[in-house]
Amino acid sequence: MATAKKTTAAPAKKAAAKPAAAAKPAAKKAAAPAKAAAPKATAAAKKPAAARKPNAAFMKEMTPSATLAAVVGAKPLPRTEVTKKVWDYIKAQNLQDAANRRMINADDKLKAVFGGKAQVSMFEMTKLISDHLK
Repeated sequence: MATAKKTTAAPAKKAAAKPAAAAKPAAKKAAAPAKAAAPKATAAAKKPAAARKPNAAFMKEMTPSATLAAVVGAKPLPRTEVTKKVWDYIKAQNLQDAANRRMINADDKLKAVFGGKAQVSMFEMTKLISDHLK
């Protein structure tokens, strides 16, 4: 066992000496670009963040059809508000499918909006609602 320790210890010393010598110049090279990159990052951080503007197409008030007005009201509303009001109606009437929450079971009012379909997906719902907005 004593000989095994001597043979493993000798190469370890040589291997340890080489990376230490190689690591010092590499550290200097890595430190120099980091200093140059630091002022760029602080300059970008100093710029004020621009306020996000809503898309004008979504904010334009649309008039709902008579069938959609039975659910959301006859007052002109933006598309986003129409979708919110339809979802409020769906949740109030408990019309989401219990097994698959992405599916909406239509009652009489929504069946007229959905073109007679008894069940639609939430993604298809927005398309069908847009047909009822002018």
